[in-house]
Amino acid sequence: MKETTKVLTGLAVAVIIGAGMSGMIAGNKGTSIPEATPQSNSFAQPAQRTASPAAAAGQPVDLTAAAEASVHAVVHIRATINAKQTTVQMRDPFSDFFGDFFGMPSVPQERQIETPKREGIGSGVIISTDGYIVTNNHVVDKSDELTVTLNDKREFKARLIGQDAATDLALIKIDAKDLPTLPIGDSEQLKVGEWVLAVGNPLNLSSTVTAGIVSAKARNIGMGGSGIESFIQTDAAINQGNSGGALVNTRGELVGINAAIMSSTGSYTGYGFAIPTSIMQKVVSDLKEYGIVQRAVLGIQGGDNTAELSKKEDLGVIDGVYIAAVTEGSAAEEAGLKKNDVITAINGKKVHSMGELQEAIAQLTPGTKIKVTYYREKKERTVELTLKNSQGNTQIVKNVGMEILGAAFREVPDETKNRLNIRYGIEVTGVKSGPMKDAGVEKGFIILRVNDQIIRTVEDMESAFKAATQDPDQTLFIIAMNSVGKRIPLAVDLSQQGSK
Repeated sequence: MKETTKVLTGLAVAVIIGAGMSGMIAGNKGTSIPEATPQSNSFAQPAQRTASPAAAAGQPVDLTAAAEASVHAVVHIRATINAKQTTVQMRDPFSDFFGDFFGMPSVPQERQIETPKREGIGSGVIISTDGYIVTNNHVVDKSDELTVTLNDKREFKARLIGQDAATDLALIKIDAKDLPTLPIGDSEQLKVGEWVLAVGNPLNLSSTVTAGIVSAKARNIGMGGSGIESFIQTDAAINQGNSGGALVNTRGELVGINAAIMSSTGSYTGYGFAIPTSIMQKVVSDLKEYGIVQRAVLGIQGGDNTAELSKKEDLGVIDGVYIAAVTEGSAAEEAGLKKNDVITAINGKKVHSMGELQEAIAQLTPGTKIKVTYYREKKERTVELTLKNSQGNTQIVKNVGMEILGAAFREVPDETKNRLNIRYGIEVTGVKSGPMKDAGVEKGFIILRVNDQIIRTVEDMESAFKAATQDPDQTLFIIAMNSVGKRIPLAVDLSQQGSK
């Protein structure tokens, strides 16, 4: 929920988090997914009405009808993180000085601190009459309470349906009926130079509309991590608080979810970025049905092909996506794709960049068969392959919680830490039938590390668990300590728990 920035070619990419925070500085074999069909809209919407594109006198295009339709379907979201007690490691500066002076190492001390209550704001778009709202993941992530205010000033508490960090999208719901919605348009039909509106609540100013044009498509802005980036770039003014708001075409159709700005200051300086509805529809439909995205994975690493790269590697083509590496066991490896191949089309549709390739794959489901056109040794070739999920199969991935482990946890009491001479870990307070018991975990064990990650809190354990459920290995490699201080390596098999 806090604002993050990343320097990119002399600028900074700022993920928009509303107007910032007040009070803070700034198993069983799964069912295979059938071959995919075009995504249907599973959200209840009224008969769609589109705005008139006719231009008013003296205006290049009439945006008034689109603006009027949009503001009623865009909401204000307030996300609250309650005050919490947490353990941190702190060094005494005097201990550091005198420790060095006398040749003795200084030891970090663990202290309990209370983090203050924090609030952040953002926007959301109502996509069904019965209260489903799409927004950015970074608007709602880690929040304890979500409050939604409609354009007519009605206020509702919202619950989180699902979130997807890879696309920075989340789905929430309020208990209401007959809500105004925006018809969902086809972002792939947008053209560079086309007029669009950005609708949201920037800087805590409700129901704000700005206009601009589409200045680029399938833009990858290098925000890092394992994110899927194929942004619509626009010069419609977007600021903090616009996150999760609507990008709307002149017909009053939703074509994107505003998500980020490129700026050296953290404020708008000319470019905003929106997640296209071509990606959004697949993600929110999966979140509604499964609670987690059924993400298809091709299994390559690489980037945009360039004239310089083509000359250096003698590729014979200057367009498309260059393959720098192929993931072991992936669909790409099984199909015979190799390093130095250049992908130029998916199902006959040209892909000019990694952003376009990511957008094409993000709309598909594991189990989908696709045709990949690529260049190798200056010759064009085509291969058919079946996309897999991150676990390396085509089963439906289930959104499982830690309860499937069959164990309960708490942070280790100070008395136990002192007795065992440890500084971190969580204690197993109970074990019943499940993967933990099968692996040999017992009540009273202290879990110190999971998959090479230090475990200080139950939240750390949950984070490691969630990552493992999406990994092909489907295993928690645990370093635990028993009641007499002996360290015990354990392997917890999750493969029977992540699918249905």
